[in-house]
Amino acid sequence: MTSTDLSTFRNTGYRPGPPLRRLCWFVVNLMFFRSGFVFMGIKRLLLRAFGARVGNGVVVKPHVSIKYPWKLVLGHHCWIGEGVWIDNLGMVTVGDHCCLSQGAMLLCGNHDYAKPSFDLMVGDITLEQGVWIGARAVVCPGVTCGEHSVLTVGSVATHDLEARGIYQGNPARRIRERNIRT
Repeated sequence: MTSTDLSTFRNTGYRPGPPLRRLCWFVVNLMFFRSGFVFMGIKRLLLRAFGARVGNGVVVKPHVSIKYPWKLVLGHHCWIGEGVWIDNLGMVTVGDHCCLSQGAMLLCGNHDYAKPSFDLMVGDITLEQGVWIGARAVVCPGVTCGEHSVLTVGSVATHDLEARGIYQGNPARRIRERNIRT
């Protein structure tokens, strides 16, 4: 029986961007996003400067961490709450009017536990219009959250969420329909 051997891990096939660009973003992320200062307009400007597509009215709260803005699309009027972690090794697309509550995590990377070298696996994440990711909830690689779906507090989405479904648990299961009153 073979065992895990992390000394054989080689991430040579993954190219997130030029090293200087990544270094510059690391400094900017630390100073303006992960800090407690709230400069909404400056944050939007910096994200755009580093290649993110950012819609109108986007709110980015303090202590947010974004791995690679050039792999990020934020629709109009999105809210990114305090302590959100967007670990976008792959593309993350967030539709209009989405809410990422405090401490939510969008994780595009995982490892192949069946291989001794623990190879990196990357999957894109898509949040369609009106999605709400609850506080401390996790969206895993390759997941699409259908329009107006909800992932409740502390839940883990390991598979696609259907439109207008409310999902809870680990792994998240559909518990009811989301009806938005006018």
